[in-house]
Amino acid sequence: MITTEELVRLRRLAAEMRLHIVTMMGTHKAHHFGGSLSSTDIITALYFYKMRYDPGNPQWAERDRFIMSKGHSVPAQYAALAMLGVIPLEELPTLKRLGSRLQGHPAMQETPGLEGCTGALGEGLSYANGMALAGRVLGLSYNVYCLLGDGELQEGQVWEAAMTAAQHCLGSVVAIIDRNGLKAMDETECSKPLNPLSDRWASFGWAVTEIDGHDLSAICRALDWADEQREQPSMIIANTVKGKGVSFVEGQAGFHNAPMDEEQFERAVDELEAVLARLEDN
Repeated sequence: MITTEELVRLRRLAAEMRLHIVTMMGTHKAHHFGGSLSSTDIITALYFYKMRYDPGNPQWAERDRFIMSKGHSVPAQYAALAMLGVIPLEELPTLKRLGSRLQGHPAMQETPGLEGCTGALGEGLSYANGMALAGRVLGLSYNVYCLLGDGELQEGQVWEAAMTAAQHCLGSVVAIIDRNGLKAMDETECSKPLNPLSDRWASFGWAVTEIDGHDLSAICRALDWADEQREQPSMIIANTVKGKGVSFVEGQAGFHNAPMDEEQFERAVDELEAVLARLEDN
């Protein structure tokens, strides 16, 4: 169970991560602000609370694995890896530059700490299943965490992977949906409705819980709950706000992949620095 002290630390880390995300993106280049910011609290809880992970040895065989299935949100993962020391913090501003290790979608051959090349949406859960099956064959006890976008659930491969995980009783697979309700241009429900989402995953043989995806205490409790589901895969539906933490980005599909101008960037940084300063004072 998470302690009060751990929760305070996680909130500070999440605030720091959001600041790194925005500052690495900078101005006048289109970036995935919305999904990176909505998933920040989830990624904070994974890397700094739950996952068995050695930053000094990112290829450790017994490490827990994390697959960023919605690969366009990898800047949040870059920020976490930099905060852990896996990559230098000074490297973050090279995001999406020609020749940089930090591309707009995960390139595992180039960047330490990445477990899969994702970005063609719908593939990540299949990656996670394969890793879980490999761990079973090798006698390793790691968990595989997979973060999906809710718009991504409209890809058929996700549901094929859902059936596979249940069929093979992959209790080491923990999937998390960043349920921010928005895709690139509109609401997720506009084209292929997903609700009732919890019931759908349960019908596929998954243990399911639904939480506030910005409540770090709830996220940590859900991750602990997933540890108990050893006979079936676990699904955590995390209800989030796209662009969380930057007032004019929150809930705006237009910032799924868009640039900020100088005025917007300065405003975003000011808001995030104010939150971080407040948390550091408490």
